[in-house]
Amino acid sequence: MGLCAGYIYFIGGLKLRDELLKTGRWAVEQARGNGVEAEAFVLHSEDLTIEVRDGQVDTLKQAEEIGLGIRVFQGNRLGFSFTTDLSQDAVRETIKRAIQGAKYTADDKNNGLPDVADGYPEIATYDEEIEKTDLETKVEMARQIEAEARKHDQRVRIVESSGYEDSRYSVAVVNSRGTEAFQKAAFCGLYISLMAEENGEMQTGFSVEAKRYIKELDPARVGKEGAHNAVRILGAKGAPSRPLPCILEPYVMTNFLSVLSNSFSADAVQKGKSTFKGKVGQVIASNLVTLVDDGTYEKGISSFPFDGEGWPSQRTVLIEQGKLEGFLYDSYTARKDQTRSTGNGMRGSFRGLPSVGTTNLYLQPGTATPEALWQDFDRGLYVTEVMGMHTANPISGDFSLGASGIMIEKGKLTYPVRGVTIAGNLFDFMRDIEGIGSDLRFFGGTGSPSVRVKSLSIGGE
Repeated sequence: MGLCAGYIYFIGGLKLRDELLKTGRWAVEQARGNGVEAEAFVLHSEDLTIEVRDGQVDTLKQAEEIGLGIRVFQGNRLGFSFTTDLSQDAVRETIKRAIQGAKYTADDKNNGLPDVADGYPEIATYDEEIEKTDLETKVEMARQIEAEARKHDQRVRIVESSGYEDSRYSVAVVNSRGTEAFQKAAFCGLYISLMAEENGEMQTGFSVEAKRYIKELDPARVGKEGAHNAVRILGAKGAPSRPLPCILEPYVMTNFLSVLSNSFSADAVQKGKSTFKGKVGQVIASNLVTLVDDGTYEKGISSFPFDGEGWPSQRTVLIEQGKLEGFLYDSYTARKDQTRSTGNGMRGSFRGLPSVGTTNLYLQPGTATPEALWQDFDRGLYVTEVMGMHTANPISGDFSLGASGIMIEKGKLTYPVRGVTIAGNLFDFMRDIEGIGSDLRFFGGTGSPSVRVKSLSIGGE
């Protein structure tokens, strides 16, 4: 009997695990029968999105998907194809397309499957309460976020969206070298986007949180924070053009880390697209900076026992007290550098090949409260938002971004600022960090505490 996509939608628990692994094994056996090495990546996912406006459900979307991606290696040539139909005929055809594709790819000695892993870290990645919590309770959480935002400040005029999301997924990786890995995971989250108005001036605000456990979600906190973030910029002024010491909120700093992350990819290093090439062991940042990528981080929503190739996840220190320690690898880039994968062969779907990516990337927190970071400022800028981060150059590190924030005078937050630019170089910026807060916070798979930077060029009036 062939496994069909329509059938698997109605099975769960151990049965789902068995069927995904069974499908992966069968696909690999069929591929081997055609004289190639093979890997099957099988994914089943269920996603829920709820959006509320003015207390009424505006969007309720439930999606379910299953599919298989097959990688084949004919000698040193790679072929790939995928399917959402898991019947035997469809899988055979998918394997055939992958083998045909391999005829036209480059002969590369670094292509190949990873070795069989000795074992996987034990990580709690699935909260059964997400599945058990009824739909109305989830809708009520979305309503509560909006209600709390409006209650927090009467200047909140428009709530563009207030929502709840969750995702539950199961992954099986099977290959012809003997790898058989399976894990079920889930995460959930809340968000709000709104506008506050005063004297004809409108300002936007948002808040978002994502958690492994539904009991950790706090709709009231998200609603109040979204309102606070909009209201605090009302009445904003310009600022003089001059270099100023700056404090970056955690969300702002995670934006910078997202740009910086590409420089730690072994793929970027090998292609000459990272400024860190050849600098392992050198000081590249302030001695306060320790940057970690950790696929086993207890509360990280990107934690998983293995990566998209079935290789074990791990904690990788990229910068330790300012010194560059190493890079992130998948099996291909590791083979190229004659080292081991760090478990960073990431794939967001069965539709794509694995490539080097981050898991839970975060700046290790310090011990200072955020307020302590600016108490000795005579004048500085507390940066709450940056715009145009996509224009930052990840290779040169140069950036010039629109920004909003709050002016700091005599160690106190004073008036809101907008319509300014902050400019500098990301790599100089990392060396100029002179304070790190204790308030580590994750936004998706990237986390940071508040950060104090010696000086950034402010362009204003």
